[in-house]
Amino acid sequence: MAGYLATNNLSASFGGGVQAIENITVEIPANKVTAIIGPSGCGKSTFLRCLNRMHELVPGAKASGEVVWDGRNIYASGMDATEVRRGIGMVFQKPNPFPLMSIEDNVSAGLRLASGRIGKAKIAEVVERSLKLAALWDEVKNKLHKPGGSLSGGQQQRLCIARALAVQPDVILMDEPCSALDPASTQKIEDTIDKLKKNYTIVIVTHNMQQAARVSDFTGFMLSKEMGEPGRMIEYGPTNKIFTMPERKETENYITGRFG
Repeated sequence: MAGYLATNNLSASFGGGVQAIENITVEIPANKVTAIIGPSGCGKSTFLRCLNRMHELVPGAKASGEVVWDGRNIYASGMDATEVRRGIGMVFQKPNPFPLMSIEDNVSAGLRLASGRIGKAKIAEVVERSLKLAALWDEVKNKLHKPGGSLSGGQQQRLCIARALAVQPDVILMDEPCSALDPASTQKIEDTIDKLKKNYTIVIVTHNMQQAARVSDFTGFMLSKEMGEPGRMIEYGPTNKIFTMPERKETENYITGRFG
């Protein structure tokens, strides 16, 4: 099924053999929101970046095990990393639009790179569709030629979501997308996530327990035994179960604020 992800004994390390995550095996269902929670330093962002092979862009970084997307292991020989990252998009913690590039060009940048020469009408169609999906169209439709950097922080983050959507991915990965935003902007991003899951699979890393409970259908709790030890997926399941009847004491302690 498009948008379905699964990991099998996924491990990752950085240069010098520093192990970041170890032996993570989970199934991430299609058209759902999965939240990854856990204390700082437990490997949440590394896990997320392994899901679309961005981890390997760090010099000396390595990954082993499997990430299965659409029936294929993305780490298999012959798999095109560019194709993987097009189908499994990423939205980062800090909004990163191209500041001097217009709003329209920001959205279409990935599309132009992926598709080469495409007509103006097609670009306009994709830009409008993507901005509407990201709940930004009504706010920017009359200023598409203004720089992306002229938008507010919350608008810039939704612009980055629109940019990811323009290449029509199956999966969208979000690494703490609301951590730098005010409550009103956070609400708009969360509303956008809720609407997007009808057509996309979403995996979000968040430190905000309330946000994980609000937006996600499934939750994975990651933990490392001690500082410097690799992170592991301690517990994974439906969000309502994780937050009301966790099986592991460590999970209960974390979500109730007893540590982390």
